[in-house]
Amino acid sequence: MSRIGKSPIVIPAGVTVEVKDGIITVKGKKGQLVQEFSDVNVTVEGDQVLVERSSDHKDHRAKHGLFRSLISNMVVGVSEGFTKELELVGVGYRASNQGQKLDLALGYSHNIVLEIAPEVALETVSEKGKNPIVKLTSFDKQLLGQVAAKIRSFRKPEPYKGKGVKFVGEVLRRKAGKSA
Repeated sequence: MSRIGKSPIVIPAGVTVEVKDGIITVKGKKGQLVQEFSDVNVTVEGDQVLVERSSDHKDHRAKHGLFRSLISNMVVGVSEGFTKELELVGVGYRASNQGQKLDLALGYSHNIVLEIAPEVALETVSEKGKNPIVKLTSFDKQLLGQVAAKIRSFRKPEPYKGKGVKFVGEVLRRKAGKSA
């Protein structure tokens, strides 16, 4: 039995969960999320959501923990939300935003302008003497991770000097340079 899959999901106050025809809808103060599911049975009992698999088939066992985690992320997202912070490490690397447009200067001949989805709140912090930070906040964990990965892909951190776009708190594997 999946250890993650068998633990119930507690529904906090102000969050409603509806299950109908293989689709689960979670509504909260931050927004509404919808997820399709298959090969598992999802039931709402009081203030808990239970995920049970229909058989011990390999696909059903694999999806048991997956759908429990997805539903849990939906419940946490609409009640509390998620935040990711990216740090721009490098001389001349800058970030600014106007509304939902993120403008990045990452050492290329031109600035990169990225239109961010309206579900993701964008904020840039630039203090003198510190690396610029891009803060992303959303109720949708999947979308948030996708946007953060897209921004990071413009200039991944390199292992010698550590320059590039990295997550705050991320530990980079550094390499020694050439020895004379």
